[in-house]
Amino acid sequence: MAAKSTKAQAPARQSGSSGGRLREAAATIGYSQQGEQTQMNAQNSQGAAENQLRKNSLGVGAVTFLVVSAAAPLTAVAGGVPLSMMLGNGPGIPLTFLLVTGILLLFAVGYVAMARHIRNAGAFYAYTARGLGGLMGGAAALIAILAYNAMQVGVLGLFGAATKGFFAEQLGLDLPWWVWSFIGIAFVAVFGYRRVDLSAKVLTVLVILEYLVVLVIDGAIFVKGGDAGLSAAPFTPTAFWSGTPAIGLLFCFAAFIGFEATTIYSEEAREPHKTVPRATYISVLIIGLFYMLTSWLMVAGAGVDKLVPTLQGLADPTTFLFSLAERYVGHWITVVMSVLFITSLFAGILAFHNGVARYMYVAGREGLLPKSVGVTHPVFQSPHVGSIIQTVIAVLVVALFAATGQDPVLGLFSWLTNVATLAIILLMAFTAFAIVIFFSRNPGLERNVLAIKVLPIVTGLILLALVYYISANFGAIAGANGVLAVLLPCLVLIAGVIGFVAAARLRSADADGFARLGAGQEA
Repeated sequence: MAAKSTKAQAPARQSGSSGGRLREAAATIGYSQQGEQTQMNAQNSQGAAENQLRKNSLGVGAVTFLVVSAAAPLTAVAGGVPLSMMLGNGPGIPLTFLLVTGILLLFAVGYVAMARHIRNAGAFYAYTARGLGGLMGGAAALIAILAYNAMQVGVLGLFGAATKGFFAEQLGLDLPWWVWSFIGIAFVAVFGYRRVDLSAKVLTVLVILEYLVVLVIDGAIFVKGGDAGLSAAPFTPTAFWSGTPAIGLLFCFAAFIGFEATTIYSEEAREPHKTVPRATYISVLIIGLFYMLTSWLMVAGAGVDKLVPTLQGLADPTTFLFSLAERYVGHWITVVMSVLFITSLFAGILAFHNGVARYMYVAGREGLLPKSVGVTHPVFQSPHVGSIIQTVIAVLVVALFAATGQDPVLGLFSWLTNVATLAIILLMAFTAFAIVIFFSRNPGLERNVLAIKVLPIVTGLILLALVYYISANFGAIAGANGVLAVLLPCLVLIAGVIGFVAAARLRSADADGFARLGAGQEA
């Protein structure tokens, strides 16, 4: 999901186009030593045969689609890319996506090195716990639960508003946005409660359709040569340094949110030591190359020199992709895009629901949350309790925003998804430094110094810089004013403190359990 800037709110409100306004808001959118690990895995496995996630149910393709769907490619391309061009570095966005893809591939090197030695659905939490210690692991667990809850519930706001607008305009069925949000919650609850491979099958279909419709537009622009011929100018340093590259980088990083979730499915993957690394690299490459290619062709479609003026001249810049689609393909495809925009949001909601349910399950299983949360369904072997809790949270938050008359897009969506973006980038930074410490303590596991020390340190520092930038400018990015501009990012700190305290309590009550925090389920 891409981060949202309030600089674009006013024109969206003036445009009178509910679809454009929604698309604009859519822009706001990695063993301890071998003997120790074997012992911990054995302890974790005792009596757990009937309380575990469904093993060997996901292959590389299924994990990849579960992850890619969370990045909501159509939502990002239709909303995030035009705003990143207008507010960031204009025609330099294709090169920016290429650079961010490279940075995340460097992060993934250490990330998948950890995945080869720790098989735990807690992902960021597990890696942080094994590297930075149990107390920091507890903090990471609660931050992750906050992050994926916030992202999922926030996207429900946009889903409700987008669905309301579509049915009102196309079928004359005008229902409140929260009705559609509750319908979305109900469908997601069914998929999240049942087997994960069912969710994977649904997401696979939806994601393929998203990519296809954008690739049709890409192909049309490519074949017709764009506005004034295809050009390599967007990949030059001059283009990258135009405008405000920092904002462009932020938008591009935010567009990848979700790729890190490959490790969440490590306990359910077939041959996880192979599946997770492959799915991680494939996800980064698919997302990154798709964004780079599409943004390059969007620049070509408008013309390198005409791009920024064209965007600035639009009442709603996020109608840009739709105007290119109509110009190069035809009006019919814009209707298809409107439908797929809604399914793109649903796919993201379901992916984030699956993620937070697994984080809750692991936190309960390992003693940070009540043990009753850390159980799986006797038939589906899904984290059904975590799924139910997440569903209840979603219902309550949506009901609160509906009852208080808050805007589902400029409020619910914008505020919560930006909290989630901040939290996930912080978790990635934790993980980067945890990789360095973990392998320093266990030097016999991996010998590639570049992969386990140099690259994690470099990417960790880059991620911390992003955390600072988002925190310092949260109000402007999320559209939050006054106390909310301070309170909302502080939710990440509050969640971290709660998790830290929960881990400290566990250390006092169960020293052995504390020592096992983040340890893998099975070698």
